[in-house]
Amino acid sequence: MFSLNRVNIIGYQTQPLEVRKTPGGTNVADLNLVVPYSFRSEQGEMLTGKAFQVVTLWGSMAEFAGQYVRPGSHIFIGGRLQTDSWDDQTSGEKRSKTKIVALDMILLDPKDGQIKAPDGAKLTLGAVNRADIVGNVTRDPEIRTTTGGKQVMTLGVATNDRWKERSTGEMKERAEFHNVVIWGELAEEAGKVIRKGSRVFVSGRVQTRSWETQAGQKRTTTEIIADQCSLLGVKSEIASEAVQMSAQRRSTSSVREEGAPVAAASPEMPEVQYTSEIKVEDLPF
Repeated sequence: MFSLNRVNIIGYQTQPLEVRKTPGGTNVADLNLVVPYSFRSEQGEMLTGKAFQVVTLWGSMAEFAGQYVRPGSHIFIGGRLQTDSWDDQTSGEKRSKTKIVALDMILLDPKDGQIKAPDGAKLTLGAVNRADIVGNVTRDPEIRTTTGGKQVMTLGVATNDRWKERSTGEMKERAEFHNVVIWGELAEEAGKVIRKGSRVFVSGRVQTRSWETQAGQKRTTTEIIADQCSLLGVKSEIASEAVQMSAQRRSTSSVREEGAPVAAASPEMPEVQYTSEIKVEDLPF
């Protein structure tokens, strides 16, 4: 069963780009992007911040970026989240780091350079930081209440990626495990209906936070802060009604072909008449 693991971000490169080669001769490079973001809190307050994302480029995409990407370059990336794990050689502890593996890259700067931010522009200057996943919940959700009385829920969602190795043609499969954080009313409801094994769609922004252990070692974790969480594979009354109405229309069409009287259209399916306000002669191209 297929799943979804996609991320779209628009950010700015923060440092010079280094293109490396694997032992097999493949180009690889890492972007280090800063992604400004803003979101509205439950109290209606607009909050702003910035996230830093590592993006790995492979092959011709890495070679192209090495030629044209500079510190400050404005870039769109479409890709997937990937978490790499290893054992710390000093402590022996299990370590992990989440990055974005690029599938698409678009350089956004005009040829004559970036334009100055227009005065008074706020809503139109936001960057993009969006993750969408479809997968299975790996553990029962954990819901708690903050000291301020807010509900917050955490859950794990697993997705699977499949691809074909270019060199051997062999099909490969890799599981990714995503940490999801949900706040407020959505967390309260999701905590009641979602269980281990549930199939869900989650959409939100990618956030990486850091902290220090009691031993003074720095640790990071990457989470999807979700503003949408949908339980999948659920029966829908709306869908059932639509299926029945579709069957009725097919039956009516069959009766019409035989010359019998045609039943009146359902009042719940009004005819939509749309007239465009755009005139062809007004288009600039």
